[in-house]
Amino acid sequence: MATESDGNVILDGLNHEQRQAVEHGDDPLLIIAGAGTGKTRTLVHRVAYKIEQGVSPGRILLLTFTRRAAAEMLRRVDALLRELGGSGSGGNGHTARAIWGGTFHATAARLLRMYARSVGLDPDFTILDRSDSEDLLNVARTDLGLSKTEKRFPRKGTCMAIYSHCVNSGRAIEDVLTAHYPWCQDYAEPLKGIFREYGQRKEQGAVLDYDDLLLFWRGLLADEQAGERVRSRFDCVLVDEYQDTNRVQSEILKLLRPDGTGLTAVGDDAQSIYSFRAATVRNILDFPNEFPGTGVVTLEQNYRSTQPILTVTNHVIRSARERYTKDLWSAREGGGRPALVTCLDEHDQAEFVVRQVLDHREEGVDLRRQAVLYRASHHSLLLEGELTRCNIPYVKYGGLKFLEAAHVKDLMSFLRLAENPRDIVAGTRILELLPGIGPKRARQLMDLVVEAGGKLRVWDKATVPATTRDDWPKLVSLMKRLDRKGATELASQIHLVRRFYEPFLEDKYDNPAPRLRDLEQLEQLASRFPDRQTMLTQITLDPPSSTEDLAGPPLLDEDYLVLSTIHSAKGLEWDAVYVIHAADGNIPSDMATRNDEEIEEELRLFYVALTRAKNHLCVCHPLRYYHAARGPRTDKHSFAQLTRFIPNDVKSHFDCSNANEWDDEQDDVEVGFAPPARRIRSQIQSMWS
Repeated sequence: MATESDGNVILDGLNHEQRQAVEHGDDPLLIIAGAGTGKTRTLVHRVAYKIEQGVSPGRILLLTFTRRAAAEMLRRVDALLRELGGSGSGGNGHTARAIWGGTFHATAARLLRMYARSVGLDPDFTILDRSDSEDLLNVARTDLGLSKTEKRFPRKGTCMAIYSHCVNSGRAIEDVLTAHYPWCQDYAEPLKGIFREYGQRKEQGAVLDYDDLLLFWRGLLADEQAGERVRSRFDCVLVDEYQDTNRVQSEILKLLRPDGTGLTAVGDDAQSIYSFRAATVRNILDFPNEFPGTGVVTLEQNYRSTQPILTVTNHVIRSARERYTKDLWSAREGGGRPALVTCLDEHDQAEFVVRQVLDHREEGVDLRRQAVLYRASHHSLLLEGELTRCNIPYVKYGGLKFLEAAHVKDLMSFLRLAENPRDIVAGTRILELLPGIGPKRARQLMDLVVEAGGKLRVWDKATVPATTRDDWPKLVSLMKRLDRKGATELASQIHLVRRFYEPFLEDKYDNPAPRLRDLEQLEQLASRFPDRQTMLTQITLDPPSSTEDLAGPPLLDEDYLVLSTIHSAKGLEWDAVYVIHAADGNIPSDMATRNDEEIEEELRLFYVALTRAKNHLCVCHPLRYYHAARGPRTDKHSFAQLTRFIPNDVKSHFDCSNANEWDDEQDDVEVGFAPPARRIRSQIQSMWS
């Protein structure tokens, strides 16, 4: 229900609670925004309202969890302000372009460039992406002799995950191992040694990883003089998806707005599902205590789902032990009750879902407006086979990102080394492309550069293997040309690298053509960035989502079904949603039931899945699971319980049925055949006549 706007365009179309949030003063504000309640709209209108009230756009900081979310909000703020200016209500000349909008990590990088020397950083630091961080940490792991042990030692990815969880949660490594990596508990001391060595290598190479960006931003704000200079830049700080913040991010906000003046946090405690990234629901639950005088506004009118779906989701989340009370409601009329379907096994579930998908398609619901959601990626494997058999195209959310593709990382490494010659990871990657140079020799050549204070000219006199001598002068010449900052425009730099790298790419990969197109795209993309440092920072923090090499064969049918883990589906919506494997052990995962906090998060995860549906919601529960075994599949199986998150009082709000009821209705009575069960019973009984 819209509220009267008093002629102010910014308040047009807002309901009472949204308007209350938009017009809130400078005291700290927490907006509890239930799923589908117009969170983004409210935040956009609050930013525009602040500007219309006289706050300079350049003194507003908008923090989001994706660059695209920030860009979309700023675009909408601009549109609102233009409309306001044209209506004569004021706002002439205002623009959202000056707003500091972006992710926590991108904002940290921007501020650290400005104030690097205040925290003892080289302003030309480069940023390691996740896989590069793992590689550098693995160097430390190998040098300490921990890659060859009598017992199974954690691999680099696990080591990196442990390190990241420790620094983002602020918890001791022993506590993190006990809670999340119990099989690694015996390795606390060796891991500490790896992490110390990893930290030293980052310092030597003048590189920062993702976690460092937040840690150094916090350190910058904690500095008495530099912190005050940063704080004085902003009058308003607005944070989206506050339930997804970790301890370090909450401490940054506390240092940025110590008394909460001008601070707005938006989020939903019921959608806090990223504890594996060290996010904590405590941040949003404790916000009013951290910032006394906080105003709390709850958004409950849902613009996404039908009321029967909301009735189910409201009852599901009510079993949460600690939460902000809210009951979502919708003004939308009609809509059937959600379906709870019991399936015999996974095969039965897959066949049922496919039938329902096709039925909805026949009713006019395109495949891309339907989604199948599940707890773990492997839960979709059998369904994928059935979809393929039925010739139903689908896309599966997740997979390798653009920057994780080897050929893209290779090319970016040339730019990174030119920007920061002490970047050991980038340099080693480049050197190992050359024939005759292995990891050991590459490390020796990079040590020469580091010892020379980052001067690449030391390679002029370096000794290289005979098989490398033809390529070595070309590499040295290329790096010298790239080393002269500003001497060559960015697109031309990438073109030079591409010409040098193409022979290695063609030799390294069986199908080089699509990979070459990726590199051409990078060259075209370069024209959008003012300099190399900006491009490296932005692409590292917000890489494209896919590559040419990973694209499948072209489909003539533009339509496709969406398959997604629940984590990846957060923030999205579809007309029809099928939640599969709603059995205890899958939802909740048997890996996340060790304590009440984990079970509580699994409940929130299930809630997120249910709230993605707009018009149709179906939850499937297989009764039987076959045991995984080596070699051919056996008949060994176990029966499964319906997820504990649908107790009887919640179940009563579903339409319950069996997947095979659809088949039972197909009995061909008119041609004179009795149903098979009746026929078989008659045959058995006739034996005793």
